[in-house]
Amino acid sequence: MAKSKLKPRKASVSASRVAEVAGVSRSAVSRTFTDGASVSPETRAKVLAAAEKLGYHVNHLARGLIHHRSGIVCLIVAEMQTPFQASFVEAATRRLQDKGKVVMVLNTAGQPANVEAALRQTLNYRAEATVVVSGAPPLSLVETCIENGQRVILINRDDAIEGPQFLMIENEAAATEACFMLRRAGCTRLAVVSSTAGTPSIVARETAFVAAAKSAGIEVAVSRAGPTGYASGAESARQLLAGSNRPDGVFCVTDLLALGFLDATRIEFRLRVPEDICVIGFDDISAASWLGYDLTTFRQPIAEIADYIAEMLDEDEGGPAKVRFPVHVVWRKTVRP
Repeated sequence: MAKSKLKPRKASVSASRVAEVAGVSRSAVSRTFTDGASVSPETRAKVLAAAEKLGYHVNHLARGLIHHRSGIVCLIVAEMQTPFQASFVEAATRRLQDKGKVVMVLNTAGQPANVEAALRQTLNYRAEATVVVSGAPPLSLVETCIENGQRVILINRDDAIEGPQFLMIENEAAATEACFMLRRAGCTRLAVVSSTAGTPSIVARETAFVAAAKSAGIEVAVSRAGPTGYASGAESARQLLAGSNRPDGVFCVTDLLALGFLDATRIEFRLRVPEDICVIGFDDISAASWLGYDLTTFRQPIAEIADYIAEMLDEDEGGPAKVRFPVHVVWRKTVRP
């Protein structure tokens, strides 16, 4: 059998070649494909016809680099499989693409070394901006990105460093409200289901809840059974509910933890929610509204944050160094009225 020969790769068509076929100057081709530039209708028609014939496409990356603007925005994300992270990436990429940005999503797989490597990659690609959705890059590397003219946006971080922009949600206020909601429901033995992830947002929620309960004279049982996920929530239920002094009010720092906690509570311990125990989550992922869970939780303003990032990066000047977004209670049926 005769071996098939691969066709050689065709070189991309240059603007000079389009100018030659159209019988116009190289600058006329550039003006034709530049919004707002002055070019006569006759010249424009010639250039567009030649471009169509040759299969020419503007090299926006090269054009952007000439003006020191690549149009590339990098999203650094860990745990992309989780519902909250997936929802944020979907919203952010859609809004940034609406603004004409080229979005690169770098999956760090939750390893600190991978976050650092991803941030270095953004410098290699001359990204205009990097949004660190999750993970903890070294502050020295963040400073390097800023010194190279890149805008860096950190989500739910509050480091003592000048240069990046910090977008945060009101974790502390929400956790304090969760404590009040459980106490108002008549709960007197409180617990918080957290994780070993140790991210700033998770730590802030856990710490604020414990502090709010302590100010009311209540000691809080804290469970960190593993990573931030369903299985850890179920294991926390086993740890907290097996003893004689089991809690009657639980705040889970994410919805995924809450879903695992709810299933183990109902199936393994045969407890009724909210009659025997009240449970509050955080994030308002889609599964929280499923009839099997009907979880009372706090909704993060994903759309509002994505809109803010897109609008901010569309401007030459950045916004305030720190911006806080409120979260809202979503009342369902896992807390007694």
